[in-house]
Amino acid sequence: MAKASELRAKDVAALETEIKELLKTHFNLRMQRGTQQLNDHSVLGKTRRDIARVKTILTEKKKQGAAK
Repeated sequence: MAKASELRAKDVAALETEIKELLKTHFNLRMQRGTQQLNDHSVLGKTRRDIARVKTILTEKKKQGAAK
C-alpha cells in the first residue's frame, strides 16, 4: 500500500478510486475467510487500515477545498 505522503500527492478522484478498489479487496478477503480459503488473516487488518488512511486523506483534501 502507498504511504500517506504518496496518497497526498493524488487528487480527490484518484483517492475515491483507491477507496473503491480497497473496499472490493476487503470484501473478497472477507469472503475467502468465510469459506476457509484465507491463509494470512493479518491482511484483513492491513486492508482495513489502508482504507482508513485513504479516507482520512480524502477528508483532509475536501476540507482544504472547502476552505479555499
